[in-house]
Amino acid sequence: MNWEQLLSLKRFGDTHKRIRKEQDETRLGFEVDYDRVIFSSEFRSLQDKTQVIPLSETDFVHTRLTHSLEVSVVGRSLGRRVGQKLLEKHPHLKSTLGYQANDFGAIVAASALAHDIGNPPFGHSGEKAIGEFFKTGNGKQFKTQLTEKEYQDLCDFEGNANGFKILTESRAGRDGGLRLSYATLGAFMKYPKESLPKKPTNHIADKKYGFFQSEKDAFQDVANELGLAKRSDKHISYSRHPLAYLVEAADDICYTIIDFEDGINLGLIQEEFALEYLSKIIRDNIKPENYYALSTKQDRVGYLRALAIGSLINEAVDIFMKYEDAILNGNFDCALLDKSKYDAQIKDIIKISIDNIYQSAEVVDKEIAGYGVINTLLNTYTNAVNNSFNNTASNYDALILKGLPKTIKTDNSSLYSRLSSVCYYVSLLSDSKAILDYKKIKGISF
Repeated sequence: MNWEQLLSLKRFGDTHKRIRKEQDETRLGFEVDYDRVIFSSEFRSLQDKTQVIPLSETDFVHTRLTHSLEVSVVGRSLGRRVGQKLLEKHPHLKSTLGYQANDFGAIVAASALAHDIGNPPFGHSGEKAIGEFFKTGNGKQFKTQLTEKEYQDLCDFEGNANGFKILTESRAGRDGGLRLSYATLGAFMKYPKESLPKKPTNHIADKKYGFFQSEKDAFQDVANELGLAKRSDKHISYSRHPLAYLVEAADDICYTIIDFEDGINLGLIQEEFALEYLSKIIRDNIKPENYYALSTKQDRVGYLRALAIGSLINEAVDIFMKYEDAILNGNFDCALLDKSKYDAQIKDIIKISIDNIYQSAEVVDKEIAGYGVINTLLNTYTNAVNNSFNNTASNYDALILKGLPKTIKTDNSSLYSRLSSVCYYVSLLSDSKAILDYKKIKGISF
């Protein structure tokens, strides 16, 4: 892979290339990507989607929206720092083609901003709930009517693939989806493969999948434009866009440190753990007199969090540049922070968060409720859509369909398309809207 192709400014839906030197410096193409994501309705719905604590009423706990904004800020710093070093190493990118360090920052920031845009309500348990409906629930009846890959898309419903759908899917009046640059779409694709085979190797790019069968052609188009290296001749699988490693690092840094901070502020983790574990990451930067001068727990933990994020940004930049050749060749097979000298500390922090936050009674109870909500929605909507297609819709089905958007095509002859459109609709619901729809179906609220 080469940076000239990887930094493509061409927009999804374009029929021509865009040249960096011809860009308006006051409104660069990569910066437009960020604007288009942040003004999208799909991004706005993240303000009411679970990050760590489902449906939390605590005002300082992160939602998907605040998490995405923070990941984007960290990603911008990572991109700019790496961009500066890359331009020193490959000066022709600047002197001949006109790229600037801020271009790398803008690409990573936009991709990071969108990294959770495809997540359904109730966090990762929402993904699992959709998958369980098709794997073991009433959706299992459709298995014999779908191709193996189509069924796998539904059984392992993946937020990353759903995000790619949101960013690229054309609809009336919106050709090319959000029409982002190919560079930003490439950096967004953490898992550039289809749903099958599952985890064919231990390479980080094979951990999950990145597109549904419905977006196969769009994915291939992006991969070809960017010159992503093919990893298999038997199925669709490519090497990551190098900047996807920075998007992943930004996410890893934020959820490791900030989820830990949320747990402490909620009282689920003792404050003493913050100093004990974070001080190992920031030992070269912490000023004890500044720390002990802070009078509140939130301020003290916030001080440690800021220093820890700064340390991990520096570490990720150094690792990226050390392994740049391997990354460009598709031979770097793990996340950047897996190579960090702080790997042991990161794992310790994540374990504490798992034990005290992700498996806390509040989280588990509300994830269980989320399963019930999503199962009910999928069962009701798939029945109504398929009964309508088969001309067997009841009056109840007709009422249900009146409440669904026109984007759900009840007359589509493809069962996969009908089921996918229902999953897509449910995935876009906020936590509160999903609960409201559930209550209407159950007759709890009139």
